[in-house]
Amino acid sequence: MNIFPTLANDLSTDNLTTLVQTIHPSVAVTAFKINKEFVFDNGEEAVSTAGRIEAEVSFSDNQSIDLPTQLIIKVCRPDIAPRPLYRNEVNFYTRLRQELTIEAPVCIGGMFDEETANFGLALEDMRLRGVSFPNVKSDHGVDHIKSVLKCLAKLHAFYWNSPRFKTDLHWLDSHTDGELYTFFNHPDIVPAVIKAEVANEQFKKEMIESLGQTTKNLYQEMRKVQHHQSTLTPTICHGDTHIGNTYALPDGNAGLYDWQLMSRGYFMHDVSYIIITGLSVAERRQYQHELINFYLDQLQQHGVVDAPNVDQAFTEFRYAAVWCLYIGWLTTPIENYGWDITVCNHVRLTNAYRDLDSKAAVALLPEVPPYTD
Repeated sequence: MNIFPTLANDLSTDNLTTLVQTIHPSVAVTAFKINKEFVFDNGEEAVSTAGRIEAEVSFSDNQSIDLPTQLIIKVCRPDIAPRPLYRNEVNFYTRLRQELTIEAPVCIGGMFDEETANFGLALEDMRLRGVSFPNVKSDHGVDHIKSVLKCLAKLHAFYWNSPRFKTDLHWLDSHTDGELYTFFNHPDIVPAVIKAEVANEQFKKEMIESLGQTTKNLYQEMRKVQHHQSTLTPTICHGDTHIGNTYALPDGNAGLYDWQLMSRGYFMHDVSYIIITGLSVAERRQYQHELINFYLDQLQQHGVVDAPNVDQAFTEFRYAAVWCLYIGWLTTPIENYGWDITVCNHVRLTNAYRDLDSKAAVALLPEVPPYTD
């Protein structure tokens, strides 16, 4: 039996109360109204690895006066149920969100079931704060990317080489161990999805061929990069910082949502992905050095004294472009986001890999052994 419904029709005041009481134990949901549902079979190009339900709720307790009443409720996709992704996002909102001062959605309840991988998350509907949600088609400009980098620098600095990784944060997966690592490295899981996507989508097939590459070679390069990054200073990464997982506030500040790929990792994993997907090819070529410098300055302002220098960071940028290309969007079916957004992301990622000569850069990294369970 699921701990939380996967469809709006199955929601009730009881199961919504159970969800909210994971964070606010004295608060009960007394009424609710469903406004819209985005799930895996309704034809919307707005669903990826989780479904979403827009709802208005009423609470019973006076202590709930400051809680948002218009919610985005994230629910499990029973057809895929990617366990480490759902667990990660619930962990971020229920175990880390309260200690961070970065811009990210307010969460009022979260649960995850290890046995079934079923989950539920109750998040504020950020549209009430006047936020906008950019994507590769929007004219958001370099200033938005700088705002995202400010947010990332604040996150990364907070956990930079934290001794807590050996204590209360030991539960975090990384890019080289844990269930998240298995999900992206086991040949029968994500690599198999990528292989099928490239075989079945002609534009993906020809983009990879235009680089003189194969999915097998990119997989091996990705593993080399992530093993290399595991030898460097760790922090907590958002993990999936493409432009579509960011938002802009009316005052120009930026935030991050969709924390399913959160992990212990290396800062450039996040920095590279937002720079590459967040700008047109021409803009990225013009501003990539400036933006990396800007991020490093932000790290320093937050007290990090052992960040790499500019040249070292740019080398890491060249390496990190491999994950962005291989995992970032080759995994994604066109129906998730539509043709324009999907193809435009691929164009940006493919050109970055080529411009940065990532293939030659990664060739100099040590080989890693094949994946084993």
